[in-house]
Amino acid sequence: MSDKQKHRVVRLPATTCDKAMEKEQLLLEQVKQGDFNQALLLWRCTAPAIVLPAGRKWQKTEPLSEWLAQRGWDILQRRSGGSPVPQSPAMLNIAHMYTLTATQSYSVKGAYQQLCDNLLAFFAALDISADIHATEYAYCDGDYNLNINGQKIVGTAQRVLTAPGGRRIVLAHACLLIDDVLESIIPPVNACNEFNNIPDRVKLNAHTCLNRHLADSLTTDELFSGLIRAFSRHTVFS
Repeated sequence: MSDKQKHRVVRLPATTCDKAMEKEQLLLEQVKQGDFNQALLLWRCTAPAIVLPAGRKWQKTEPLSEWLAQRGWDILQRRSGGSPVPQSPAMLNIAHMYTLTATQSYSVKGAYQQLCDNLLAFFAALDISADIHATEYAYCDGDYNLNINGQKIVGTAQRVLTAPGGRRIVLAHACLLIDDVLESIIPPVNACNEFNNIPDRVKLNAHTCLNRHLADSLTTDELFSGLIRAFSRHTVFS
């Protein structure tokens, strides 16, 4: 298998959160087994869901599930991330998984910086300047948010896994706000906090979205193509 064949990109322009997560796990297993050195998964969902990080802090309780269901939201759990993340058709998700070579050392900061550098390249191609920093009152806040004028537009998360033979695999996630429907994604996040007796509250004005910064909105295919170019600065995805 050539180097080019050992990199793969998968586009899911209209899927469910469940199916996207299943595809991510399949790709991750293929990277673990050495079928690919890297894989890039891009997806958008057709129905909204709240994704909770697995653990005791965030419980998928029946009252919370009922509250969300009454408003058309599903609730899921995943291993990465630090607090509830809303998923909706107004967002675009990125999962980048890659094998570290024997000479590459892993660091949390380095893996986040690589992810953010790719995303900054995507924004730069659109003549948009973004900064990396935490964002007060943003959902799933973290030091490696991407912000435009102090407002969060991308959230990131990552973890490292061990593969057969002692190889290490980095799984990096990013969630990009695209459409201007921010009012709809804030209440479900705050409901997760309230039902789990967590006092933090997310605020609308801590966020922005891509379409607020473009003269003309981009199609999903155009967004996917731009991200593939940005992530292909050092890799040719087949």
